[in-house]
Amino acid sequence: MRKLGIDYGEARVGIAITDALGITVQGLETIHHQNNDKILLHRLEEILKMYEIDTIVVGMPINMDGTKSERAQITQKFIHKLKCKFNTVKIEEMDERLTTVAAHKTMNFLDVNKRKKRDIVDTISAVYILETYVNKMKNK
Repeated sequence: MRKLGIDYGEARVGIAITDALGITVQGLETIHHQNNDKILLHRLEEILKMYEIDTIVVGMPINMDGTKSERAQITQKFIHKLKCKFNTVKIEEMDERLTTVAAHKTMNFLDVNKRKKRDIVDTISAVYILETYVNKMKNK
């Protein structure tokens, strides 16, 4: 069974997925949903039909001091929608602090074109979120 990682944003959502054994993580896509969760939930439904997903891991935007941001409240509402729509799938939250910073560092290291960065930063962030979750589960 695979795990799906989500970096949830207002306009774009990065999606990452594990291999069937849950060992490696790769970016899947960026969904442009323009703050319309119906579009996003429909695309996620298609992805869940294509792959055997048992867990969805959503990045939780937490401030550096450990408090939940305003964006965290919006993300929690989205997680509630996920739990209602995909009630047979385990939904987990993962601290996403500094994942966007790490994604930008990776893209700078790889000399990614400036225009492409905006399209892939969320997917790379989703990879970091899901990798963190997978590593946490391995260490349990």
